[in-house]
Amino acid sequence: MNRKFEKNTLRLLLLFGIISLLYSIRKPPVKDWLLIFLFKGFISSILDNLLVKKGYLKYPVNLFTSFDYSFIFDYLIYPVTCLFYNQLTMKSNILGILFKTLYFSVPMSVAEHFLEKHTRLIKFNKGWTSLTSFFALTFTFLISRTFIAIVRKMNNNPIPKN
Repeated sequence: MNRKFEKNTLRLLLLFGIISLLYSIRKPPVKDWLLIFLFKGFISSILDNLLVKKGYLKYPVNLFTSFDYSFIFDYLIYPVTCLFYNQLTMKSNILGILFKTLYFSVPMSVAEHFLEKHTRLIKFNKGWTSLTSFFALTFTFLISRTFIAIVRKMNNNPIPKN
């Protein structure tokens, strides 16, 4: 695919991410959602930056050329997806949480696989594969869910009833 298509794809993802963020933080408890959004952006940027520096991932086409990592994915798409995941699993038991994690990590892995094979938006190196991404995505979704559960427990803030 050509560079113009890839740049337009990134612009579309940026717009989609902003609209999704505005939609997702409207539901209570807003503080929890903002905390998850910021936590996930922080974790994603650290991990992605490390993977890029170690040579496992590369982003040849990027809207924000100041960054070696995928700014839109790390700071917008992935944190917003994590918000939706946490909203979906807010009242789930452990089995439901584990199962619902697949609702998010499988499609994201498939999309990333497609982008890696058919565009220059992301390139895998040094044995990094779509399966590796799947496990990393699944693990970080579960980390974010555990994080907010701990925060709620420490704050003695039970899950709100609608």
